[in-house]
Amino acid sequence: MLDLVIRDALVLDGSGEAPFHGAVGIQDERVAWLGRGDAPPPPTAREVDAGGRALAPGFVDVHSHADLSPLVLPEMPSVLRQGITSVVVGNCGSSPWPWAGWDEGVALAYARPGSVRRPAGLEGFGAFLAAIEAGRPAVNVAALVGHGSVRQEVLGLERRPPTASELARMRALVRDAIGDGATGLSSGLIYAPGMFASTDELVSLAEEAGAAGGLYASHIRGEGRDLFAAVDEALTIGRRAGLPVHVSHLKCESARVRGRAGDLLARLHDAEDATGDQYPYTAWNSSLSSLLPPWAPVGSVAEIAASDHDRLRTAVEEGEPDFQSAVDGVGWDRIVVVGTADPRWRGRDLAGISEALGVAPFDALLHLLVEDPETSCIGHAMHDDDVRTILADPGVFVACDGSATSPEGPGGDLPVHPREYGTFPRAIARCRDEGLLPLTAVIRKLTALPAERFGLRDRGRIAEGAFADLVLFDPAAIADTATYEAPHAFPTGIDMVVVNGTIAWEQGARPVTRAGKVLRRRA
Repeated sequence: MLDLVIRDALVLDGSGEAPFHGAVGIQDERVAWLGRGDAPPPPTAREVDAGGRALAPGFVDVHSHADLSPLVLPEMPSVLRQGITSVVVGNCGSSPWPWAGWDEGVALAYARPGSVRRPAGLEGFGAFLAAIEAGRPAVNVAALVGHGSVRQEVLGLERRPPTASELARMRALVRDAIGDGATGLSSGLIYAPGMFASTDELVSLAEEAGAAGGLYASHIRGEGRDLFAAVDEALTIGRRAGLPVHVSHLKCESARVRGRAGDLLARLHDAEDATGDQYPYTAWNSSLSSLLPPWAPVGSVAEIAASDHDRLRTAVEEGEPDFQSAVDGVGWDRIVVVGTADPRWRGRDLAGISEALGVAPFDALLHLLVEDPETSCIGHAMHDDDVRTILADPGVFVACDGSATSPEGPGGDLPVHPREYGTFPRAIARCRDEGLLPLTAVIRKLTALPAERFGLRDRGRIAEGAFADLVLFDPAAIADTATYEAPHAFPTGIDMVVVNGTIAWEQGARPVTRAGKVLRRRA
């Protein structure tokens, strides 16, 4: 007997081929039966009438920062309720394991201080994955190992190359993580300590990931003035290390590269083995400290104010030969503080904060960082024409670049980026409303393509024998509702989400049923 049949559905199987009207039957965790038309199902414990709505594979978010959500908010409502059934964490070079950055807030960036403690006795990446699995997340979780976390474990925050013995230790940490099931190596090259690494160092560590079939995913060194040089570095690392490359959150940031999305996509398409993802918004979300150049003091934020003030201001506002300014071509009035210790500044741009403080915008930035080194911000830096061009590429994945949150959760009062709630519905709605891609092509880039790229076996497709990760939605009604002004808003048009054969969430029903698993890379 089947456990569940969803009938009278428009089945989009993730292949990109034409959909069919029919039914999907589930037994245990997998798709066990596909019926076309009005074919009667085998005996079934429960039937759901889809009413002609679309049934697709669950969406796959390959760039998530929900690393600690199973320990903080395991229901993961902002993820689950936009149809995501699998996430890849450990991005931007930051993974909770190794643990060097824990006390500095690296691993706690998406949870309130004190809301989660470092799990005891976790001596390896495999133990970290086991702890996440024990937290019973609502969705499936795969993980990359972060280059920045590995570097900080061995070198701390020192701005220098590793010695031969230190590099060997870093390679061993990556090798052990890949052996424990990490899907690859990530880097975040605008963040300390990733920004201190040379291309050669990254190649050396990527070799360990590639030897075991993993990939290299990178938040590259620059997405504005230095965009194309940064993409070329990522492609060089992949070529030299012999592994696939994935460029995180493709964008043309600032007026310096506005209108060049087509050139960016051509760079990837012309490469031997490269992919990318995008969140379809015109603003990024990052730490305020990411606006600082690599040589700025990082051990104690208070040292920033006492360093070479004029040089630091020039670097932040104009950039340097080896450092791209996030302000140049954007403007202080388009960088908005979203998370900081003083609630007065949340939701205000740096130009307005500087006016309130009676200081220059750069000095307002220093004030905020001295007050709270973990201050985060949103930068309205991209043009919608470039966002649209990238979204219309059928080979570019969609990813939230956020964590799991909830209006009632630990961060429910913070002005987060609306991508936390609306990324995948927004991608579908924009492609529908603007005629960018047919629905079959959109679903393929949200499901089968990313699942295959990141080695998530038997995921991303509706086929007999595949895991039953599914989302039921109305193609005409699905849309994001979260805005920058009111980001804590769930999307519309999604009726049900199934994870590993279990109805994890359905419209009008509570609570969430947590059925996610940890997905380990297998050689």
